[in-house]
This record gives sequence, C-alpha cells and structure tokens, in this order.
Amino acid sequence: MEYVDFAIKYWYLFLALVVVLALLVVGPVFHLIYGVKAINVWDAVQLINHESAVVIDVSEASEFKTAHIPDAVNIPLASLSGRVKELEKHKNKPIVLACRSGNRSGRGAVTLRKHGFEKVYTLSGGVMKWQQDNLPIEK
Repeated sequence: MEYVDFAIKYWYLFLALVVVLALLVVGPVFHLIYGVKAINVWDAVQLINHESAVVIDVSEASEFKTAHIPDAVNIPLASLSGRVKELEKHKNKPIVLACRSGNRSGRGAVTLRKHGFEKVYTLSGGVMKWQQDNLPIEK
C-alpha cells in the first residue's frame, strides 16, 4: 500500500520513471520488430569489403563534414524518409547506417526497413567508434 501512496503523492516522479523506462525499451523493441541488427566496426568492414555494403551516414551535414567513413553517403535523418528513392538502386545490398555516436542510426534503419530494405544494419558506436579503432576517416 505504501507504494501506491508514494505513486499518488509523487505522481510526477512516477510518470518520469515510466517515461524513462519506455524510452529505454522502445528502441530495442523497434529493432526486434523491424529486424534491424547492430553490428560492430569490424563486421561493418567485412560487409563493406566482401559484400559491397553501402554506408549511409544519417548525421547532419556539419557533422558529416567534420568526419565520416570513406565513401559514406550523407542523408541526414530528418531527410531520410523523403530521400529513400535515392537508395533504391542499393536495395539488394547490405546497408550500414552510421551517425556520430550510433544513436540516430537506429531510427534511420527502421525507416529503411519500413520501405522494404532487407539487409539493414546499424553501426554500434558510430563514427566515434570507427575512429577509436583507428580506421580511416574522410573530412
């Protein structure tokens, strides 16, 4: 009964807890539902080198200019839905989505899966992890 009293008395804290938990659960659930797989840097390198994977960087243009994976295509996350047709020619190839830290790429991957792209991956840790592992960067 004390928990109920606490929840009623401090309803705003309880609501904040529910919102935070929902935010933590929503991303992974969407990835499971839409079949998006997070891969590490070395798996991404294998896909690029052996399966001609296309790297889509969903960072903003200013971030992309600072540092990006060689040959990556920059389509900011906010523009991705409207620019999916540009990627149709790559529909049968693996697509690796990247961003600066790996947070936005998941939302981009869900967008591509909704548009029928089959092999969609997100780069765990993003471009920052790519740099940490001493892989080449373009500016």
